[in-house]
Amino acid sequence: MKKIGLMGCGLIAEYGHLPAILATQGLEAWAVYDPDPERAYSLQRKYGIPHGYAVSSMFFESGIDAVVVTSPAPAHKLNVEEAAHYGLPVLCEKPLAMTDDDASSMINTMDDAGLLLATGFCYRFSPVAQNIKRLVMDGAIGEVRSLRLVYIWNLHGRDQYTPEGHLEPNPYWAGRMSEGGPMVDCGVHQIDLARWWLGSDVANYQASGAWVEDYTAPDHMWLHLDHHNGAHTMAEMSFSYGHTVRDPLAHFSYHLIGTEGVIRYDRDGWLFEVRTRYGTHRLPGAGEKNFEGLYAAFAHALETGESGDLPSGLDGLRATQIARHATEMVIARRLPNTAPPAARFASRAANGKVGTGKNNRLSGAAC
Repeated sequence: MKKIGLMGCGLIAEYGHLPAILATQGLEAWAVYDPDPERAYSLQRKYGIPHGYAVSSMFFESGIDAVVVTSPAPAHKLNVEEAAHYGLPVLCEKPLAMTDDDASSMINTMDDAGLLLATGFCYRFSPVAQNIKRLVMDGAIGEVRSLRLVYIWNLHGRDQYTPEGHLEPNPYWAGRMSEGGPMVDCGVHQIDLARWWLGSDVANYQASGAWVEDYTAPDHMWLHLDHHNGAHTMAEMSFSYGHTVRDPLAHFSYHLIGTEGVIRYDRDGWLFEVRTRYGTHRLPGAGEKNFEGLYAAFAHALETGESGDLPSGLDGLRATQIARHATEMVIARRLPNTAPPAARFASRAANGKVGTGKNNRLSGAAC
């Protein structure tokens, strides 16, 4: 039984990581850490975890065998470096770090210590994503030449109602936009899936964006990836698809086009099918993410030393690097007469500021 310590007690830890750790054979939730004692002890009590700490040295000396980092992104580098100092493997939430240099430094630190550093891309472990990987490897639709990966939605709305019934800006929406927008936040999953499904890295990329709201980053983006094997991926991401409407809807889909057929998945109704010259084969649908699958792979890696499908630190760096640089390219090309006099928030990629993002108290369960 591997004793797991979790750093960062925000909602991403509460809704995703801790329940999965508790449900995974071979893992034990042993300790939690947060610099805010109230948050650490509250989560400890809620899940019956043996140890809760607001001092990191006490956390690392509690007898844990591995660390899960779910703290805000600016703390990731320090958390991972501390884990390396104590000789502990790490599963780190995305993004690995605020800059490419920091992420590279984290990867090198863990490599030098001979320790596992995995990135928490939970989309890989959805039964749908796993089946697509198998189908591609088996040549079910021939050679995959084109991928279309779409997630357009409202990010829980631009505005929210107070308990008194007043409408006010949603800090969750504003925070994700201030951290870089939809491609940096959600699009990294699609970039990782495309690289993993194809077994081919990205040779070059270009992007376009649209501004429905006046933030530095675009709230709707298109990213085009050319892979080394000749395939092309188009990823479309939005936070402003119905973000002001009473009855919002979301569109989440995967389309893979090959020389011998098509794979199609639509989250609405969990439609999942393969169409070839021999007919149409329907497969069981599922949601797009799977924390329990991620932790089963993490437990296997801790036990055997074999990483399997676990996304590496390099996978985490590469996906975020592409998403962040593509967003910066779009921002740099924005026509001067379409930009506001002063954007309300600067993007994380541009100046390192962080807003109310997914790893802190006001976060939700989106990407």
